[in-house]
Order: sequence, then C-alpha cells, then structure tokens
Amino acid sequence: MNMFLKIKCTLSFIARLTFAVSLIMLMSSSLSVRSEDNKLDGILSISNDSDKPSIPVSSVSFLPKPNISSKSWIIVDVNSEQVLAYSNPDLKVEPASLTKILTAYLVFDAIEDKRLDTEQNVIVSEKAWRTVGSRMFLEPNKKVSISELLQGMIVQSGNDASIVLAESVSGDEDSFVYLMNREAKKIGMESSSFTNVTGLPDPRHLTTARDLSLLSISFLKKHESFLHYYKQKEFTFNGITQPNRNRLLWSDPSVDGLKTGYTDTAGYCLVSTALRGDRRILVVLLGANTEAIRTEESLRLLNWGFQNFDTLAMFEEKSSKSLEARVWEGVSDKINLRPKDPLWLSVPRGRAGDVKLIIERIDPLIAPLYKDQIIGVLQFSIDNQILKTVKLRINSSINRAGLFGRVKDIIRRWFEH
Repeated sequence: MNMFLKIKCTLSFIARLTFAVSLIMLMSSSLSVRSEDNKLDGILSISNDSDKPSIPVSSVSFLPKPNISSKSWIIVDVNSEQVLAYSNPDLKVEPASLTKILTAYLVFDAIEDKRLDTEQNVIVSEKAWRTVGSRMFLEPNKKVSISELLQGMIVQSGNDASIVLAESVSGDEDSFVYLMNREAKKIGMESSSFTNVTGLPDPRHLTTARDLSLLSISFLKKHESFLHYYKQKEFTFNGITQPNRNRLLWSDPSVDGLKTGYTDTAGYCLVSTALRGDRRILVVLLGANTEAIRTEESLRLLNWGFQNFDTLAMFEEKSSKSLEARVWEGVSDKINLRPKDPLWLSVPRGRAGDVKLIIERIDPLIAPLYKDQIIGVLQFSIDNQILKTVKLRINSSINRAGLFGRVKDIIRRWFEH
C-alpha cells in the first residue's frame, strides 16, 4: 500500500512538473514572439522617427547659409560625416578633372593590396602619350615610376599620367572605368557614371556635388596616408615644373587637398579640405565662373563651417554607461549599448545643450546577446529634427542564465505584462 502511495505521489509530482514546464514554455514563447510583418516587433521607442531622414545641420542654426557663386556646392564635416549645408547638391554636372579623385582612389587600393608599388617602373603607352588636355609631358615607350605618375596626375592633373596608371592597374582604360563605376556604386554614388579616367568631356560622364562628397569622405577615411600628394605645391618632370592648381594651398596652411577641375562646359570646380585641430571639413564646389571665384568661395565655405559649427565626441569611455538596458534570462541583468565606432556629432555653435537622444530598440532584450549585435538605432535631434542616426549595438556578449534564472525572469516578465 505504501509503495502504491509512493508511486501515486511520484506520478502526481511528475504531472505537476510537466504542467509547470509547459506553462513556462508557453509564456516564454508568447513573450518572445516576432511578427513577420515587422522584424523588430517589440520596439521600445519614444519617437517613432527611425525612418525620418537626417537634415543639414544648418537647418537648426540661427544663422543663414551663405550665398555662394557656383552652380552647386556642399559642405560636410568629415569627422561626423554630416552635411552642414548645400545648394543644388544633386544637380548632375561634368566632374572634369575631379574624376581623378576616383582614379587615384583605385590606384591607392592597388598599392595597398600590393598589386602596385610606388617605386616600380611602367612603360608609357601610345594612347597615354596622345591624350589631349592637361599633361605631365610623358614620352611614349619610356619608363616612368608609379610615384612620378601619381605626382603627375595629382599635382599637375596630367591626363597622360592618369591613363598610364589605369593601364598599370587594369591593363586598359575601359577595364579600369568598369572598376570606377563599380566602386562608385559601392560608395553610394547613385547619380554618377564615368566613361573615362581623366574627366575629359562626355555627355555620359556625370556626377553631383553630393556624390563627390561621399567619394571624398571615403577617400579621406581610407587613404589618408596618401594625402601628402595633394598638398604638394609643385612637381617637376622632364625638365618642366608645374604648380598645383589648388590655390588654397598658398592662401591657407590648414588646407591639404584635394583636387581642382575645369572644362568649358563644367566651369571651375574644386574639392577642398582643411584640417584645423582635430576637425576636418570638406567642401565640393562646382561650376564657378572663374578660377578666382572658385578659390575665394571655397575658402569662404571652409571658414564658415569651422566658425559656426562644433563637432562633439560622443560616448567616450567616461560616459559609456549612459545607454544602459535591461537584459532578461542572462547571467547579467544589464548591458551597455553603444555605436560600433567612435562617434562625432556636428551641431550649430551654441546649440550643443539642445541636443536630444532618441532610442528605438528591440524590447525585451533576451539573452544570449552577442558583442556588436545590432538591436536598434540611436538618433540625435534638435527642435524635433533628426541630425544623425547610427546603429545601436551590444557592447559585450551576455550568455544565457541557468534554468532557475531563466524561469525567474520569465515569470517576472509575465507578471509585468
């Protein structure tokens, strides 16, 4: 009889335990459900602005943007990659020799990948020698070093040098142009198309100020070690000395690039950049009427950007706990959330105190969680206008808790719901 009671009690306990586990699993699945229509179902948000586009920072400035004499221009803070202001940034124009920024970008890729060496010599082709426009005065079938060709293309804006470099990377200009268009799309230059490596006029060879700013920022982030070529004031080759056409190198010591361009149809163009302290600003100016206007207006925009905007370092180590979130079913119940990379934010001077943070993220956060896992977005706004949006990531991994810890959190979440 005692044996029968023991068996009965044991079966009753097993039945109750099975029911409890089933109930827990049911609650867990109901609390962890994800909607097929919204992959981030369960978003914790105080704004619902995650799809709202960022605005130029000047839109929340008390100062008007300057009137600039050119067809199109854009000014960007390189640290934060935020647009400060613009005028007709998506107007399609001929880039002229600004094309050589992309040409150099791909040549520098080849050098860093060890496919080219700056000290190696290559042969000047007949095609390069016959190229019209600005030249470094190469001679056909003669050897010339990659380093000399880079100076000829960048300092002297030599079309002949550009073609030899393209041929050295890809074998011929057409193959190199294919790489240019592919890289442009990767960078995000959606309004650009290239048909040559020099910038010689072609109705299909077009870009915009916005696209050139994307290219230039990528260039400065990826190939800053080659920037010394762009601040070189002159270069002598074949007994001929030619000055850098970027006159800002003489008028402002903080300017260290980037490239000039001119054709009859494109007008006078300049992509300029300056480093003052730890801040770098980029200006793309297209379609000025004279070389003097191109120089003066570019410098005016650079000065305006440095004087009227601040760029703040956000979420440095001392403030790493400012974005803390609750974690469920993990070995730890809190975690820090951060952007992946060091974060800079540009704001109008005097308005840093007006910045508000907007967080939209998955909630609840259920372990396991993994370092750099994207769980939402972080936005910065002034006057309810979005200045910048970045992905919000897990700062460090958190493993799942044991069975007791998970059950405790499941029950607590169930009661909170």
